[in-house]
Amino acid sequence: MMKQGLKIIILLITSLILLNSCNNKKDTGSPYDEVLGQAPYAGLTDSIRKEPSNDTLYFRRAVLLNTNDLHEPALEDFKKAWSLKKDEKYAFGLANLLLDKQPDSATLFLQESLQQLPKSFLLQLTLARSLSAQNKIEEALNICNEILRAKPDQVDILKMKADLLGKNGNKAEATIHLEKAYRLAPFDVELNYMLALNLAETKNSRVIALCDSLIKADSLDMHAEPYYYKGLYYAMINDKAKALVYFDNSIKTDINFLDGYIEKGSLLYEMKKYQDALAVFTLCRQVSPKFADSYYWIAKCQEATGDKVNAKLNYQRAYSLDNKLIEAKEAAEKIK
Repeated sequence: MMKQGLKIIILLITSLILLNSCNNKKDTGSPYDEVLGQAPYAGLTDSIRKEPSNDTLYFRRAVLLNTNDLHEPALEDFKKAWSLKKDEKYAFGLANLLLDKQPDSATLFLQESLQQLPKSFLLQLTLARSLSAQNKIEEALNICNEILRAKPDQVDILKMKADLLGKNGNKAEATIHLEKAYRLAPFDVELNYMLALNLAETKNSRVIALCDSLIKADSLDMHAEPYYYKGLYYAMINDKAKALVYFDNSIKTDINFLDGYIEKGSLLYEMKKYQDALAVFTLCRQVSPKFADSYYWIAKCQEATGDKVNAKLNYQRAYSLDNKLIEAKEAAEKIK
């Protein structure tokens, strides 16, 4: 009997040792265990094993993963943190990761999360962005209007509403909102550029004074955009000579400013100066060899000068680099 009892005790001890061993080897159950067990995540991963209900640990690891462009495991950690606690910053982190590649999923999540946190300005703003990303302009505008009724001086919302109005073709009303935002935050560089572009595209001469103030503030002469917006304005009012000067200035200020090349070259093309335009687009291609627009415009110049063989090839190259350039594909197909 003693031997039999001893065997049972030994068997129980062995079973406990094996069970403990299995538990020690068991990871978090995540497909990202190998990554999560390495630095700089290992410390947080160990803490999570000890405190699996600690939402802040998942959030901290999610932020660290996201900072290092490991978006999928970061998304899982944001989801876990949100499941443990309905905190605005967890929802915001989760939604922003979804927004990049799954705007429809971001919208659904944000609508659900706003039921938990209905007063969250940050989540409302993100929902408007996700709707805009899906081209649901009217729905996004409705959210902006709701926020502005409660908080009429929200610069970010005024900027977003202006952008949405612009997409809807209502540039005059967009200008009104941008100018209101500008009065509230005149030192917001992005806002200055949005306003300048809007003024240029609507042939509003106020763009000149705004751009001159931006150029004056840029003591190191590093920013090409103010010259570019002046060029756009002069191109819009058909003063091609001045437009070319300012597009050229934008390129001289920043050799990598690709929009400057495209606008300068397309204006020369419009003036039927095909060889001059070709030289500009060729330089643009040298600066950025994978920029599809440069190949497209090189092809247009070649086609205009009768070089159809190379034109077809460059239209095809443009489309291969950017399959949204449907006009390049169609132009290549028309060349026999």
